Amino acid sequence: MELKRVVVTGFGAITPLGSNVNEFWENLIKGESGAAPITLFDASRFKTKFACEVKNFDPLNYFDKKESKKMDRNTQFGIVAAREAVAHSRIIDDNVDKNRVGVIWGSGIGGLETFEKEVLGWANTDIPRFNPFFIPKMIADITGGQISIEYGFHGPNYTTVSACASSANALIDSKMLIQLGKADVIVCGGSEAAITASGVGGFNAMMALSTRNDDPKTASRPFDKDRDGFVLGEGAGSIILEEYEHAKKRGATIYAELKGGGMSADAYHMTAPHPEGLGAYLVMKNCLEDAEITADAVDHINMHGTSTPLGDIAESHAISRLLGEHAFDIQINSTKSMTGHLLGAAGVVEAIAALHTIMHNIVPPTINHFTDDEKIDSRLNFTFNHAVEKTVNIAMSNTFGFGGHNACVLFQKI
Repeated sequence: MELKRVVVTGFGAITPLGSNVNEFWENLIKGESGAAPITLFDASRFKTKFACEVKNFDPLNYFDKKESKKMDRNTQFGIVAAREAVAHSRIIDDNVDKNRVGVIWGSGIGGLETFEKEVLGWANTDIPRFNPFFIPKMIADITGGQISIEYGFHGPNYTTVSACASSANALIDSKMLIQLGKADVIVCGGSEAAITASGVGGFNAMMALSTRNDDPKTASRPFDKDRDGFVLGEGAGSIILEEYEHAKKRGATIYAELKGGGMSADAYHMTAPHPEGLGAYLVMKNCLEDAEITADAVDHINMHGTSTPLGDIAESHAISRLLGEHAFDIQINSTKSMTGHLLGAAGVVEAIAALHTIMHNIVPPTINHFTDDEKIDSRLNFTFNHAVEKTVNIAMSNTFGFGGHNACVLFQKI
């Protein structure tokens, strides 16, 4: 059986850097930081008092009041991003067969704000009274379901949950289903909204978050010697994947081809990466093999690059091992230096950044670099502090999650 080709025909995003893809990309190129003091709850007693929130988000700008009350912030973000992607792809205008359109969504946590509010409400009153929408607002799979309901998409529909790799896994699953002929189009992506008291408190307890409260905008500093943890972000991204011949037949604009998807496990520790970057190396190797592309053809990698002491070192070692001398000839970066870490939404949002790098031949910077880390090879070009113009035909994007879940996607100019 000959596998079908899979291309990108649309995308959408709502992130700490903007309420749509154009704003997101423009602010990436400028090197803007999305970090600021937390406004979503009183963080004054927390070790970390800042995050990368989606700015000025009012659900009533997107949903009527009754509808918005039935959705967690996580789902609201997901639907906003999916609406932009669907409109961008024109699949509704072109009357695509909705029985052949799927929705595969990723979320590492799901409706954390809803869960927190409902449990606190019960604890404060000692009366077992819960909102009838508690469970459907909270469960991780509801966003994909809501998107399919809004448009009447009857194709494959489920949610991938693999911590921070969740939405990258959604892209890979979508690719495989289209390759096998199980769908013509899949709306895929991911969303997350974990900037809550329990979210920040939980990550603080793990010592995972930066505590640079005196200067939030420089707190996310991947590969810098003085990095002290990641900055929590929120938002959503969506990519429309489509079978190549189907897209050509309807005259769709094709932005790139999703050539490869790789997966692996560290099989090492609940939260720490394999010290030698074994899982990171394997996932990139698997991705290249799936794409049938050699390592020396890669022009750019958007790294997982969370700004954690161990993770940045492990991933850097993995890239050097995978690419050899070619690693020093390409531009690599971490857009988390600007967006913060969007957890389950990180994979698709960073994939959108990689796609735009191919489309515009500009590599966004890794901001907030001040001091080299002697444990990281200084010959690697991390695109520190300023965007770089470079012809990019092939770009990879890495995402790694707690539990040792690793996913990597590869896009090629078409």
